[in-house]
Amino acid sequence: MDPITLAVVGNALSGICEEMSAALVRTAYSPNIKERRDCSSALFTPNGELVAQAENIPVHLGAMPFSVRAALEAFPDWAVGDIAVLNDPFCGGAHLPDITFVAPAFHEGELLGFVAVRAHHADVGGMTPGSLPGAASEIFQEGLRIPPVKLWRKGELNRDLLSLVLLNVRTPWEREGDLRAQRAAVETGIRRVVALARRIGAKTLFAAYRELCLYAERRMRAAIEDVPDGTFRFEDFLDEGIAIRLELRIQGDEVELDFSGTSPQVGFPVNAPLAVTASAAYFALKAVLDPGLPPNAGAWRPVRIIAPEGTVVNALPPAPVGGGNLELSQRIVDVVLGALARALPGRVPAASQGTMNNLTIGGVDPQTGRPYTFYETIGGGMGARPGKDGIDGVHTHMTNTLNTPVEALELAYPLRVERYELREGSGGKGRYRGGMGIRRDIRVLGHRATVSLLAERRKERPWGLAGGAPGTPGEDLLVIEEEERRIPAKGTVEVPPGAIISIRTPGGGGYGPPRGGPE
Repeated sequence: MDPITLAVVGNALSGICEEMSAALVRTAYSPNIKERRDCSSALFTPNGELVAQAENIPVHLGAMPFSVRAALEAFPDWAVGDIAVLNDPFCGGAHLPDITFVAPAFHEGELLGFVAVRAHHADVGGMTPGSLPGAASEIFQEGLRIPPVKLWRKGELNRDLLSLVLLNVRTPWEREGDLRAQRAAVETGIRRVVALARRIGAKTLFAAYRELCLYAERRMRAAIEDVPDGTFRFEDFLDEGIAIRLELRIQGDEVELDFSGTSPQVGFPVNAPLAVTASAAYFALKAVLDPGLPPNAGAWRPVRIIAPEGTVVNALPPAPVGGGNLELSQRIVDVVLGALARALPGRVPAASQGTMNNLTIGGVDPQTGRPYTFYETIGGGMGARPGKDGIDGVHTHMTNTLNTPVEALELAYPLRVERYELREGSGGKGRYRGGMGIRRDIRVLGHRATVSLLAERRKERPWGLAGGAPGTPGEDLLVIEEEERRIPAKGTVEVPPGAIISIRTPGGGGYGPPRGGPE
């Protein structure tokens, strides 16, 4: 295929993914999707290989091929109008709030490929509102677990299955709205893929799939070849002392990431399925080696991941995994970046905040008398870069979401934002300063509320590089009648009306020794 046609078709496929996400954001019910854009879209070949994606959330997109593969294994036969859904982390999913839709695109009886949409739902049941209990000891406490099932068959909704799902969540009206928004996004993708096939022909479309993956593979191999051969080690820890250890081995145009020596899986929700570990590794490699690389299946052919079963980076059921997708993924990025910093000095930034600061608040809205569940992640400091300061108050690495606007939050929930500001001086010192973290204070109005936190870097500080200082760790406080007390970064607390939850996120690490010598 000539380069111009390939570029045109490749951009058309990426544009389809962007339009799918836009359709989902426009039609979603929950602020988490329509405001924070906690969703992702991608296209796959008929045999399930990733060929294009929107610029959405890295932890979704790197793991989504595992979901598509699980759906294809569960259903060898597909028809027009079929839509499979799943969220099971041990069968292609990441964590339970992320529900994935997979659907085929047909043209004149020929399968053109699959479209997939993933969205984080604000509640899928479980022991606490928001379905991210920091105290969960097994996956059954985290919510409703859905294996690959067809929610629509030949365009007909399986109402019994939908009823089963909605009966097990706290906000069924919102969940149904978001599920139907995902269907709208899937249908948008199917229409656009079919229209593209009509315009250029299925044969040209399939050739483009093949060439796009080969092109990405060539670029990744060339980028790996620019890294010196050798073994580069790095380790980092979660706040509870859980070790993530990596040996990064470069040999010619291939790379192996060996997580042997990483801590065994644990009885609280920081474990990750293999899909999440692969997603984090792919993101970090792409970010350093070739940021403009087309992120499709071809790009990962030179990459091999060794993640022993039963460890926190490849957990087995019934391990709780809610925070593996959110917190451990960030630490996996940190260790891959740390190893790459030793292989490529001067090319890698210091550690960013290393957490998503997951906050869920649930209760009963005194105005409507109905349950509500609020979920958001909160930005923090980006690590300083070679030649530049870090960015203040931003989502980094595996999350690419927006903040929840104050107006949208206060309109949708019985909550009020009392304070929202940068944490002055929280970035690590150095020749280039780490980005500052955020302070976000939210007051609970009306009734009592259940508050769950799932956060990291409260003890282990984001590391600096090349002589830069680490960033300031985060902290979490509950304020009742002006009296402050610390609350656990992984856990659940009952909060009286009028109380304030104050989340103070970490700053990024500094880069290089401070001017004028050590301070």
